[in-house]
Amino acid sequence: MNRIEAAGIAFSILFVIVFIIDYFFVNKKYYKKIIGKTKKKNKKNELMELSYLVNKFNLDLKKLQTKKILIIIAILNSFIIAFISVIVMLIRINIVLQLLIGFILLFSLIYSLYEIFGRILVKKGYEKNEF
Repeated sequence: MNRIEAAGIAFSILFVIVFIIDYFFVNKKYYKKIIGKTKKKNKKNELMELSYLVNKFNLDLKKLQTKKILIIIAILNSFIIAFISVIVMLIRINIVLQLLIGFILLFSLIYSLYEIFGRILVKKGYEKNEF
């Protein structure tokens, strides 16, 4: 087995482990936040990701299936965290460069994946009808 195959196997194993662990923690947090009680009476239990999607793509919150959307958001966030953490762990360079690469990957993945997800929701017809 050459070095590239070993790196690919290590990446795959680490990615799956981090993704599964992170998914359960993120999914539990989102489920508690939506279903759980609010600490302040005036503040709604809204996720920042969900409110971003609703505002950017003009989605109708009443049409959205909240539980399915939460699962997809948890999967997206788990993928982002797992991918970035494994990439940064496997790169053997200066810590400052690792952090820089991590931040660049973080913002680019967040923007691109949520942009794709928002466009999919618009195509499925969850957009507000402004007649």
